[in-house]
Amino acid sequence: MEVTIKLNGQALSVDVSMEVYEYLDRADHKAENLAHEQRRHWDGREFDEYIIATEGIGIYSETPEEFLCRSETLDELLFVLDSCTETQRRRFLLYALEGLSYSEIGLVCGCSKSAVQSSIEAVRKIFQTFFKNRPCD
Repeated sequence: MEVTIKLNGQALSVDVSMEVYEYLDRADHKAENLAHEQRRHWDGREFDEYIIATEGIGIYSETPEEFLCRSETLDELLFVLDSCTETQRRRFLLYALEGLSYSEIGLVCGCSKSAVQSSIEAVRKIFQTFFKNRPCD
């Protein structure tokens, strides 16, 4: 592959391997994406967070607002789960957190696949009702 490089203001064509060409192409796209993001955040706000999130540069620290929102959301989720029966909660958590299938949960809990499905659907409906009736922030 042939690439054109500017050296001291002059264009210079160089033959490179496919791997080098792909690497340079990815670098161009990355620089273009960063430039686009910088234009999008012309006043500088949030641009540092974008770089940290996409490039992993620097140490990301959760803002107090993010911490509070995450804590409130977790409290709401736990509140909804507390309103479910123990059986529903256990089956839902095995499904949502452990990633078990309905059949696997049925084996663990000693019940049918349809009983597991009913429990999980009931918890989903409770969540939907809760968040539908929740006032928007």
